[in-house]
Amino acid sequence: MAADGKPEGQRAQNINLIDVTLRDAHQCLWATRMTTAMMSETAPLLDRAGFEAIDLVGGAVFDVCVRYLREDPWERMRILSSWVTETPLILHHRGQSLFTFELFADDVVELTAERMVANGMRYHTVYDALNDVRNLEVPIRSAKHHGIHTVAGLVYTETPVHTDEYYVSKARELLALGVDGIFIKDPSGLLRPERVPTLVPALKEVCGDIPLQLHSHCLSGLSPYVAILAAEHGIDAVHTATSTLANAASHPPTEQFVRNARRRGFSVDVDLDLVEQVAGKLEYIAAREDKPVGAPVEYDEFHYHHQVPGGMISNLKSQLEPLGIVDKIDDVMEEAGHVRRELGYPIIVSPFAQYVMTQSVLNVMGELQGKERYDTVPDEVRKYVLGYYGEISGPIEPNLYDKITRGEVPAKERPGSLVPPALPRIRNERGPFASDDDLLLAAYYADKEYSALKAAGPIDTDYAMGSTPLVTLMKELSERDSIRSFHIANASG
Repeated sequence: MAADGKPEGQRAQNINLIDVTLRDAHQCLWATRMTTAMMSETAPLLDRAGFEAIDLVGGAVFDVCVRYLREDPWERMRILSSWVTETPLILHHRGQSLFTFELFADDVVELTAERMVANGMRYHTVYDALNDVRNLEVPIRSAKHHGIHTVAGLVYTETPVHTDEYYVSKARELLALGVDGIFIKDPSGLLRPERVPTLVPALKEVCGDIPLQLHSHCLSGLSPYVAILAAEHGIDAVHTATSTLANAASHPPTEQFVRNARRRGFSVDVDLDLVEQVAGKLEYIAAREDKPVGAPVEYDEFHYHHQVPGGMISNLKSQLEPLGIVDKIDDVMEEAGHVRRELGYPIIVSPFAQYVMTQSVLNVMGELQGKERYDTVPDEVRKYVLGYYGEISGPIEPNLYDKITRGEVPAKERPGSLVPPALPRIRNERGPFASDDDLLLAAYYADKEYSALKAAGPIDTDYAMGSTPLVTLMKELSERDSIRSFHIANASG
């Protein structure tokens, strides 16, 4: 064994890392509440650490910025682009649905790609919740037209229909669109160690020289080990999070993955000293803001039945309390597994995670009231069954299909083609706009959210950060106009 922990004589294969600390990690552990100001001291450190790219905004982050933080996401991109100058920043979105649950018109998707580039984004990750590649055609084509490095996701789940052959077929469709890479997107941490030796080599064979990445959450407790096994079987890059915001519903910790990978003989060109500095700063922010830090979870076989992410389970409890059935949460989770099978195995990722759970709650409540399951079906579930969101992977139970559709003709076209052009109408009805960024915000959001965001003004980028609570206190006091001086004394007086 060499001094660096690598086996003697073994040729080092390089594994690239994608950092998800500034997007997916706080989305999982802090309810997406990391502000731009909280990134001011961590982002430059991550920039110099040697990551292939840094995940920044998209999906829930974009939405929470608008609805709750009142931070313009386009402005966040511009600010972070000025702080991060060496490493590409990633914009992540849901294909034809972009940053929300609804499907957008092609003209909205196309303009979004243009504004991604204009606001400093050089790297783009994109997926469709049903793995319907038709929902990725326009987003990928538009991004590539503007020169954006585009990596498309294959959303992973464990079902009888989502076989290795299924994923290889979908990978071929993505490669035909000219993507620069493919990532296995495992939102519920379902990828088991025993599946890695078949799935990863099968995808690597079809990808050839196109890089293959792994994006796996730690909800089963297996992902840190799965990531190492994936490297052993040919994965080119792994998505990781700084340890403070790793594990639990988040991703494998960067620091431990690097150490494990190097011990197995891999080369990982990431500066752990810088990453550990980021971890320390995030620990400080977590303590100051009363936010959790990540911790490993225990393996639970029940997770593979319902496949519901941990964050959704906690939200579910709060939703069941006013209904008076919080004691039925295990019944709801059990029902979720059955609903998932009966509806053709939709992958438990937004928005279908929400649709499956809503239907499960309605079924459990209905049975408590003496009604049959599926007596009440939300419009979103009906649209899903009719194919308005895309192609369904598995068979829907025939009697259930008839009950839900009520004879309505299913959609066969590319879902995005069913949405009429939107931008001319929005300009006429809600314009004029100061910029195309504002035009897109109006396309994504109703007047209430749009107006509140614009009224909030520029993003505050100042966060009182110090190595000790005393330093931070001194900084905060010095910035208050009402305080002209202060005195510091030790405990003995």
